[in-house]
Amino acid sequence: MARYTGPKTKIARKFGEAIFGDDKAFEKRNYPPGQHGANKRRGKKSEYAIQLQEKQKAKYTYGILEKQFRNIFKKASASSGVTGEILLQLCESRLDNVVYRLGIARSRSAARQLVSHRHITVNGELVSIPSFTLNAGDVVAVREKSKSLVAIVDSLANRNDVYEWLTWNSDTKQGNFVSVPERIQIPENIKEQLIVELYSK
Repeated sequence: MARYTGPKTKIARKFGEAIFGDDKAFEKRNYPPGQHGANKRRGKKSEYAIQLQEKQKAKYTYGILEKQFRNIFKKASASSGVTGEILLQLCESRLDNVVYRLGIARSRSAARQLVSHRHITVNGELVSIPSFTLNAGDVVAVREKSKSLVAIVDSLANRNDVYEWLTWNSDTKQGNFVSVPERIQIPENIKEQLIVELYSK
């Protein structure tokens, strides 16, 4: 399964945001990486550089590699509506992202692992494909045999975030993908229009 496995704090510092979640190392050094650290003079970025950085931020945030991300963009472009908004909606509709949003896993990479290790069901059927796209009304649940997994129990115990487009039943350990989120409901700090402009060149 293709995924980014390199240093995460370094990437977060590059974008100036803790895009992989809580990161104590990032909090200590929240300036761009490099030999000269915070003192290095950085020239003005070109329009292309700004657009490229925004695309890379989106890719790293959702844990998607270039080829897959480009395919998602093509799908968004072919849909009727605002391309940038649909792009983010498709990323949010991925099974690994929804498992993370529901609080079953503490990070998207942990959610991806739970899915690929067959701990998650969709509408009662085991699904082991992290990129599986959910539709409104789909039920995402923890597999019966996996409900006592320490990683899942700990993550759910620290579950804080609530999203309008998702519902969660802590007794049955299952959630409902009520609807595709509107752009205003997606908390990620991504300027999707810059990504559209980059791919449109």
